[in-house]
Amino acid sequence: MKLLLPLIALLLAGAAQAQTYTVMCAKVACGQLRVAESAGRLEVDYSYRNNGRGPDQREVLEFAPDGAWTAYRTEGVSTYGARIDESFELKDGRASWRSPVDRGERPDAGRDLVYLPVQASPAWAARIARTLLQRPGQRAAALPVGQLGIERVQTLRPAGADFDVGLYAVDGLDLEPGYLWLREDGHGLFAKVDPGWGGTLLQGFEAEMDRLSQAQKAAQLARLERLAKTLPQPLPGLTVIEGVRWFDSQAAVLRGPSDVFLFEGRIAAIAKPGSFGNVGPAQRISGRGRTLLPGFVDMHAHLDASALLLNLASGVTAVRDVGNSNADLAELRGRIARGEVLGPLIAANGFIEGKSPFSSQADFVPDNLHDAMAAIDWYAAHGYRQLKLYNSIRPEWVKPMVAHARSLGLRTGGHVPAFMTAREAVEAGYDELHHINQVTLNFLVGKGDDTRTLLRFNLVGDKAADLRLNDRRTRDFIALLKQKGTVVDATMTAFEGTYTQRQGQPSPSYAMVAANLPAVVQRGYLSAEVDMDDAKARRWGASWKVMMELLRRMHAAGIPLVAGTDATPGFAFQRELELYVQAGIPAAQVLKIATWNGAKHSDRLGEIGSIAVAKRADLVLVDGDPVADIRAIRRIALVIQGDKAMAPSALYQAMGILPFVPSAEITK
Repeated sequence: MKLLLPLIALLLAGAAQAQTYTVMCAKVACGQLRVAESAGRLEVDYSYRNNGRGPDQREVLEFAPDGAWTAYRTEGVSTYGARIDESFELKDGRASWRSPVDRGERPDAGRDLVYLPVQASPAWAARIARTLLQRPGQRAAALPVGQLGIERVQTLRPAGADFDVGLYAVDGLDLEPGYLWLREDGHGLFAKVDPGWGGTLLQGFEAEMDRLSQAQKAAQLARLERLAKTLPQPLPGLTVIEGVRWFDSQAAVLRGPSDVFLFEGRIAAIAKPGSFGNVGPAQRISGRGRTLLPGFVDMHAHLDASALLLNLASGVTAVRDVGNSNADLAELRGRIARGEVLGPLIAANGFIEGKSPFSSQADFVPDNLHDAMAAIDWYAAHGYRQLKLYNSIRPEWVKPMVAHARSLGLRTGGHVPAFMTAREAVEAGYDELHHINQVTLNFLVGKGDDTRTLLRFNLVGDKAADLRLNDRRTRDFIALLKQKGTVVDATMTAFEGTYTQRQGQPSPSYAMVAANLPAVVQRGYLSAEVDMDDAKARRWGASWKVMMELLRRMHAAGIPLVAGTDATPGFAFQRELELYVQAGIPAAQVLKIATWNGAKHSDRLGEIGSIAVAKRADLVLVDGDPVADIRAIRRIALVIQGDKAMAPSALYQAMGILPFVPSAEITK
């Protein structure tokens, strides 16, 4: 079934009242949303490009005179190229739906239901909000699954407008409330803002994005501030974790059982059980049957307020942010340091992208080498110790940029710029390579291949299966990485689904936790990024195995690896470690990668990364033995961060997630 008349025809015919919105990537226009509304009908065109990718989507929503949802239809292409083709219909009390991930019907559906597509535009979100505001209690049941509610947070008057707009929080769509701005004069969507990324704003009001973003962040942070007052348990005075096995991350071995003493947020002593019989700790925590680990370090994060609790609940007590709004990240980092909100310790990379039609928008997007050098100076002056270069940096800039950064004490890594190989980047001085696809492309790209596009994913899927990793070219490249001490941040989980998941199948990265997540989130994990037929699935699956083998060979050769996600916080980190073990890396070495290596290669080994006297008490207590079975890292009983302890069960419940194991008791 094809969508009916294109939007432009309706506009010319005067059949609809139309609104045009600008999609902003950071502070740069990168696409449009067009919405045409007529009696009982909403038609939407939505398209943008950021970092060489983005969706092209059309929607039609239909409603009865009483506001009941009677039909929904969407077609197009998603950000990574998967087909969008979904429909819903309510007729004679029978609701039916069909999508690339599922289909179903409800014969006795009421007229108060709303429909939740796998992928939708901001215009759909605004219509959901409008419907909820009209329903008793401002709540509604959703199909295929879910319960939604809405609450108005605040109102303001946009500059130059003769109407107010309201910030509304919609719960039930994700692990935290979703926010959008509606016109209070009844004319629908004003803006949908994603702080740190950009947003979609009514044309003519693009200058309001910063103001809206700040107001929205304040609302998110207010919620997190309330939770920060109730979720942690303070650990005043002396605390002992009794009889616990603990992981020596430098040696990559389990030690103990020992009593581990904590005082004023630091590790005070590690002793044989019962040897300090008269010290009288204020708190006791049983370590029997458990393992104490240094807090995990996620080395590939793009942090925002929504990720804070999920990281902590999963044992990630420190992150390295490799690309963000510098001002936003500094603010968040300060709030965490002051204890206003709960969150991991943050180290930041200085992100620099070159100017091109495919640019990822950022604070620094130079179009000449002089400006690129000035960006490095800014980062050095503000205390950054690492740089991340991105796809549109010109290859001829890399060597002088790296040399200048090194002269200022900064290391350099990131994506391999387009029209350059990973080998060339390392020879030009790269200290670190990000993403397994970027490493694999070293053997696949030709001189004219533009990896600023989806080619950087598709070429690997199509051709990596043919690589022979025992050939001289591969051995020489791995030897070069070893010689240079080049760090590799593989982010395997970010690509596992891309190369192995088919539409409607459970996500291989999150299937093991999906049952504990809200039902709406579970359904979203059935959606693959790429459409595959049988032949493509075999081909791309074989290419994935080559990438896993390349990871194993790099570790075996002594290449320093770190563990990063670039995906769903917390859960993706746990999966990253499991994938390293599946690739053939011993679990003890994987735990070292996740702790010691992360701290070392983010310049924090003096404070975190190991269980040692005088270091910060950033610790994770798990049920079982993750050296024997890496899956034990999912059974987190307690997270300790300085002088406070957090029960993962309480953190998860704050996000609507069912706990995985009971939390450890803290006794007096």
